[in-house]
Amino acid sequence: MTRPTTRLGASELSVFPLNLGGNVFGWTADRETSFDILDGFRAAGGDFIDTADGYSSWVPGNTGGESERIIGEWQQLRGNRDEVVIATKVSQHPDFRGLSAATIAKAADASLERLRTDRIDLYYAHFDDASVPLEETVTALSELVDAGKVRYLGISNYSPARIEEWFAIVEAKGLHRPVALQPHYNLVERGFEGALRTIAEREDLAVLPYSSLASGFLTGKYREGASVDSPRAGGAQAYLDTHAALLPVLDEVAAAHGVSVATVSLAWLRSQPTVAAPIASARTVEQLPDLIASATLDLSADELAALSDASVGAPANA
Repeated sequence: MTRPTTRLGASELSVFPLNLGGNVFGWTADRETSFDILDGFRAAGGDFIDTADGYSSWVPGNTGGESERIIGEWQQLRGNRDEVVIATKVSQHPDFRGLSAATIAKAADASLERLRTDRIDLYYAHFDDASVPLEETVTALSELVDAGKVRYLGISNYSPARIEEWFAIVEAKGLHRPVALQPHYNLVERGFEGALRTIAEREDLAVLPYSSLASGFLTGKYREGASVDSPRAGGAQAYLDTHAALLPVLDEVAAAHGVSVATVSLAWLRSQPTVAAPIASARTVEQLPDLIASATLDLSADELAALSDASVGAPANA
């Protein structure tokens, strides 16, 4: 079978249509397990890895950058840097908070060192920093591309108005255009399907949704009376109150294809307009096959419609 690929917006990057989330590396997956997951992902044809400089500073004893360090050590030991596309983000590392020009420059160099590489393939502004003029942020990020430290730029967690302002600055100053957008989007969180999607369509942004499985709710593990040992269990359980009616439809579609509910949930997301590759993480190697299978599962128009109709997510008015 030919390995599936998808183009990232207006970039020259073609990647596997599943973006492996690195938020668990150094958190719920230790170094050895993280290496096993990364090896399994590559063996299955995966080549697109997502992380951030702040992962996982929230864990007691961590200082931030743990995920980048693990990915950096792995790619160096495997000698496969040219075979993988690495995305990381700036603004949340405890030592480099915010998006001033000086902070961005220092944070990028720190990420490059942790990742043990000379370039970042896709570099996101992780969260908007209203304390800094947007022109300063956009200019500083564009200068990283000019310097060869970053290949392409992305935007994460910005409002439609601020993204519009970003592109106005790019056009006025002739700066490098973002090629990717990372929003919160999944089958039960559908606020993206408004102004954000309109911008993505117009600007040819590859959409790479995070929280693609809604804290695990869209794996189907969380049911009435079920108890799941996971750091994200609280968030997933909350969806049962408003989205329980979606589970039977997911079960039916999954049974029809002989796959898991997680596979169906990711395949629905991958099929949505502008979406290039959902981001999903695995805490164990055993969780990988369900994620990988979503990259080649094509749902019918009727199945996609049934799932959309059964979802009672946020209204599409972002």
